[in-house]
Amino acid sequence: MTQFFRTWWTRIATPYMLITAILCLLASIAGALLKQLPVLNLFGALIIALLIGMLCQWPMRKFYMNASVDRSKGVSGAAGLIANKLLRLGIILLGFKLNLQILFTQGLKSLPLAAVVVTLTIVGTYALARAMHVAPRLAMLTAGGTGICGAAAVMAISGSMNSTDSEDVSDEEQQSRADDEVMAVATVAVMGTVFALIDIALLPLLPLTTEQRGIVAGASLHEIAHAVAAGDALGAVDIATIVKLSRVLMLIIAALVIAVWWSKRSNNGQGTTGPKKLPIPWFMLGFIAASVLGTVVPVFHAWAPQLVDAGYIFLGMAMAALGLNVNFKAMLSHGRNAVIASFIASVCLLAFSIAAAWLFF
Repeated sequence: MTQFFRTWWTRIATPYMLITAILCLLASIAGALLKQLPVLNLFGALIIALLIGMLCQWPMRKFYMNASVDRSKGVSGAAGLIANKLLRLGIILLGFKLNLQILFTQGLKSLPLAAVVVTLTIVGTYALARAMHVAPRLAMLTAGGTGICGAAAVMAISGSMNSTDSEDVSDEEQQSRADDEVMAVATVAVMGTVFALIDIALLPLLPLTTEQRGIVAGASLHEIAHAVAAGDALGAVDIATIVKLSRVLMLIIAALVIAVWWSKRSNNGQGTTGPKKLPIPWFMLGFIAASVLGTVVPVFHAWAPQLVDAGYIFLGMAMAALGLNVNFKAMLSHGRNAVIASFIASVCLLAFSIAAAWLFF
């Protein structure tokens, strides 16, 4: 145990970690403040923090990291550690946002719709992206972000997939994973914003009730921020939020299923005979526990908003850390088809959501 703490202390107690952590914290706080402004509220705090991290990469490299190899490796390693560990902590705390009592009472009718939407969108987007020669990891991250809840889903699913992989990963593979995460997050952020504006403009023109418009917004849009903003503009923010949170609930099942699938896919043809790593993303169990505690324990229920805010701060730091490390050239060269696949899937998702709301609600 002493060796464990000593090892982690040497990784954390460095000037590079201090500088990177402060920068990521400031980016996360800035994202939380800027998301309250008009237009920026469509992007949400996580996307803003990611963009700030990406913008900070150039001055950090020019004025600090390029001065020495040790600084460059130190900052990159610190950013990677922040992105990896604070991601998991943030996802766990985000579980307090899910009030299971509301979902299983007011949102009971929306749960089957959420299950169908998430399943069809993930499977369809992944199949389409792979048919367009998108790499498997990026294809699945884009599918998960499109189908469930944007950036948070991308990061949760990435963590689930990483939890089943070998811990002995090269620097190049770690960079490739980070680039895929950023590309997937950027893709669903753009698609979600575009389709939030489409929902606001299109849905009032259709023969739908106010409740049905809220259901379409919650069922079709990517980020929670998108569903809330569109639902508010359509006068149906409550039902839009409930339907959207029903999709967020599906993240638990999706992360577990994808972890098992990715583990089997990764082990295919490798002929491994030793004991296999149990493909369970343990931080998702923390997400479930937080949902239960926030629902049934009065103390946690009272503190749920503050715990969720803390979760978004940690996730914002993880997103900013990703932005600091992203390889722009690789991201742009490999991400075009993922964007196209997400756009086509988003069109189909909107059409399906309109049909389902009109027929069943």
